[in-house]
Amino acid sequence: MKLSSRFNRPILSLLAATAITALTGGVAQAACGTVTIAEMNWASAQAAARVDEFILKNGYGCQAETVPGDTMPTATSMTEKGRPDIAPEMWLNSVKEPIEKAVKEKRLVIVGDVLEDPAKNAGEGWWVPRYMLEKNPELTTIAGVKKNVALFKDPEDPSRGRLVGCPAGWACQISTENLFKAFEMKEAGFNLVDPGSGAALSGAINKAYNRKQPILAYYWGPTALLSKLDMQRVDLGPYDQKSFENCIALKSCVDPKPNSFAVSEIQTVVSSNFANSQPEAMAYLKARVWPMKDFGAVLQYMQEQQANGQDAAIYFLKTYPETWKKWVSVDAAAKIQAAL
Repeated sequence: MKLSSRFNRPILSLLAATAITALTGGVAQAACGTVTIAEMNWASAQAAARVDEFILKNGYGCQAETVPGDTMPTATSMTEKGRPDIAPEMWLNSVKEPIEKAVKEKRLVIVGDVLEDPAKNAGEGWWVPRYMLEKNPELTTIAGVKKNVALFKDPEDPSRGRLVGCPAGWACQISTENLFKAFEMKEAGFNLVDPGSGAALSGAINKAYNRKQPILAYYWGPTALLSKLDMQRVDLGPYDQKSFENCIALKSCVDPKPNSFAVSEIQTVVSSNFANSQPEAMAYLKARVWPMKDFGAVLQYMQEQQANGQDAAIYFLKTYPETWKKWVSVDAAAKIQAAL
C-alpha cells in the first residue's frame, strides 16, 4: 500500500534519524574499540577495575572487559606488550623502575593517583587507635611508643608490651621483624606477636578497638578495616629506599637500621596507545580520584556482604552518583545512569 505524501516525509525522516543515530553510535563504539582492564586479586583493585569497566562500556561506548591481573605480571605485560590497556590500581613501589623506564620510552603513561591524599590513606605501617592519643599524644612517634610500653600490655606476658605483627609467610613479616630489631623494641620491653593469619590480625585490632583497649599493630591501607576504624600510623621516621630494599626487606639482613615503610604509590597506569587514541576516556581516568570515604564504604560493603568487584561497582555507582558524575561528561553520566 502506498503511503500518502502527508505521512511519507515524517516517517522517512524518522527512519533516517534512527539510521544516523545507529550509525554514529556504532562509529563511537568502533572508535573506542576493545579496552582491556587489569582486575587485580584484592578487593580495592577489583572494585576499581569494575567501576572503570562499567563507566567506559556504558558511558563511552567502549567494548570494555576485565582480565585477571597481579602487580608483577601485569606490569611486565604492560611494559613489554602494551596490554592490558589499563591498570586501574597499580602499586608502583615494587615495579617502579620498569614502569618509569616504559614511561620514559613513551610506551606507558602514569595517569595519576587512585586515592585522594595517598600519604594518609595508603601503605603499610604500625598503627595505634586515635583514642589513645587523647591522653598520650606522644604515641604518634616510635620514640613515644617505646616510652609508654606499659600501655601496650601483652595479655600472655603482662610484664611486657606487645606489637601485633604481620602473619607468618607474608612478605611484611620480614620487614616488621627487621624494623622491630632496628628500633630495639625487645630491649624497650616489647614482644613481637605473630597473629597467625590476616583474619586473626584484623580480628585482634577490631576486638581491641571495640573495647577501647590499647593496641599497637601492623596493618595496611586502603582496607575495609582502616576505613572503618580511626587509627593513627606511628611515625617511624624517614624512609630510606636503598636501606629498606637491601636490608629491611631481606630475611638475611643481619644489622637492620631504623627505617620506615614507604608511602605506597598507588597509580592508574595505561598504555600509550590507549592514552593517545582515547582522549575522552583519558579525561575520565584523570578525573577519577576516589575520596577515601567512598572507597572505604565500598570496601566495607564488599567485606560485610562478601561481594565481588562487579557487585561493588554497582553498589558504588548507585549509592554515590554525586561522586562519579564529577568524573564524567554530562552525556556519559546520562548514559551510565540509564544503564544502571
